[in-house]
Amino acid sequence: QVQLVESGGGLVQAGGSLRLSCAASGSIRRINAMAWYRQAPGKQRELVAVISSGGNADYEDSVKGRFTISRDNAKKTVYLQMNSLKPEDTADYYCNADIWTFGGPYGANYWGKGTLVTVSS
Repeated sequence: QVQLVESGGGLVQAGGSLRLSCAASGSIRRINAMAWYRQAPGKQRELVAVISSGGNADYEDSVKGRFTISRDNAKKTVYLQMNSLKPEDTADYYCNADIWTFGGPYGANYWGKGTLVTVSS
């Protein structure tokens, strides 16, 4: 079994910063791409940032220049550094990873349970 556990969410004022972390655990052979998604109330879940196993990153347009995704493969952890936060960044943030488990297929998709980020104006 694989678990993804997010941490680092909370309440912050507009213009502030937060750093989210997501640690993977379980019978993991290799972690391929890792990503952060978010879902605001009444809206669909959207991709915020994605990082390949080699460290190539891509971002949703509204967060470019403000958010940075990174990963520590040894710790099986992905991070999302969020700066210059805006009220419209308020959402539940979910970790997602494509993981190759021992005895499993090359890639299977896993989700964390989410962490709430609230940005006050």
